[in-house]
Amino acid sequence: MLRKLTRVLFGKRSKAKHPAEPAPEVASSRGDRPHDRSGADARASLDDLDLSGAKIIEREDHNISRKSISPNAVKVLYRLNDAGYHAFLVGGGVRDLLLGDTPKDFDISTNATPEEIRQLFRNAMIIGRRFKIVHLRYGREIIEVTTFRAHHEPENEIQGDTSNRSIKGLDSAHSSAGMILRDNVYGNINEDALRRDFTANALYYTIDGFRILDFANGLQDIDNRLLRIIGDPATRYREDPVRLLRAIRFAAKLGFKIEDKTRAPINELAHLLESISPARIFDETLKLFTGGHAEKTFALLRQFKVGDFLFKGTMACTKDPESPASRLLVLALRNTDTRLAEGKTVTPAFLYAALLWPPLQHELERMLDGKPVTLLAQQDAASKVIGRQIQITAIPKRFTIAMREIWELQLRLATRSRRAAESIYQHPKFRAGYDFLLLREEAGEDLGGLGQWWTDFQNGDKTDQETMLEALGKGSTGPRRRRRKPSRKPANGAGGNA
Repeated sequence: MLRKLTRVLFGKRSKAKHPAEPAPEVASSRGDRPHDRSGADARASLDDLDLSGAKIIEREDHNISRKSISPNAVKVLYRLNDAGYHAFLVGGGVRDLLLGDTPKDFDISTNATPEEIRQLFRNAMIIGRRFKIVHLRYGREIIEVTTFRAHHEPENEIQGDTSNRSIKGLDSAHSSAGMILRDNVYGNINEDALRRDFTANALYYTIDGFRILDFANGLQDIDNRLLRIIGDPATRYREDPVRLLRAIRFAAKLGFKIEDKTRAPINELAHLLESISPARIFDETLKLFTGGHAEKTFALLRQFKVGDFLFKGTMACTKDPESPASRLLVLALRNTDTRLAEGKTVTPAFLYAALLWPPLQHELERMLDGKPVTLLAQQDAASKVIGRQIQITAIPKRFTIAMREIWELQLRLATRSRRAAESIYQHPKFRAGYDFLLLREEAGEDLGGLGQWWTDFQNGDKTDQETMLEALGKGSTGPRRRRRKPSRKPANGAGGNA
């Protein structure tokens, strides 16, 4: 009764569907948004868009089914459409579904701005400065939503020595070399399609009739298994040099041939990767080697100067494909692909331990000139090799520590004593060190049957292990006695003060 009286006197409060302040200004080409609709008529329709530049593939002419799409992605598409915004599944998700593969993730493109998306979804988080995107989290799954992009204003050119503060308030900015520094200029679907990197990624799937929109002959290139960049290759690589790495990654992952014009400037422009932060390069190298095609990816990297930029020392030390160092690296990458195919995890520390093992051995040979390797020498060499690499790829410290432990275990695993064996077996990184040891033997290193000894030790019961430890010798079974320093006597032989 009290609630009813309150409503009569003061009226029921309701939250505004849209904020009082005006939405951020966007390109005029986004005028196709039907904000004046309401109710059932608010749902976005393809009829509202200018699709003269797109080839429309009807449902019966393609193989994509909603059953193959993440339910959360479908939910996002429907909610955006019902609110009057155009929304499409786009990029690798569409490409992989057409190829009959299972997409790793599902990305959505829309004409709603990041702020408008956040109003519709309570679980929305806007991230990024250079390129604003929205993450919608559903448990462990993240649906990435981006706003249609437009072309940049030519006057917003920033000189190379300009600080980041000067572009803080800009939505559009690019360097004098052509690299995009700010990319928050919103446009329509036609502009967005031509801003994408490769034709195979410029395909849009809509729940409006469950059709596919093809703006750049991507379907034809997929049928021909050809990777083609959209627009002038050199210009597009300068806009974002990471596209050089993406070209290699997609070619390896999809088994596509890189189209001749797309391939031509890669070596010439490989130096542009120097303008990318080491942290971002590290993230991109992980994508190169943890996508399930690490062996193919590394083989492609050898064909381009991009590989020399990323792993100069490794490439220099593995020119002979029959050397143990080269074979170890191939085996490690193949093992990574196998583990991922089996649904197992891989650690960047093990990957980088294998990638940098050849330059580590080269550095030790240079330092020791034939002398036996000591732990101190290896630690010194490891610091130099890792120090050079992190100038290119900013490997996090937690991984470099693990790499060092894997390398140091190669020396400790070769120590034939009871005490050492018992200590090593309890080491947190024992299994990684042991696996690395087996790779070295499989690659052709003669380690005197060390891998088999540790295999037998792990497979044996307590009695077998005790027998193997006893066979190592009793001289090292107990703790070492600390030698007492002899007491000094006065020079004159008398006690006390002279």
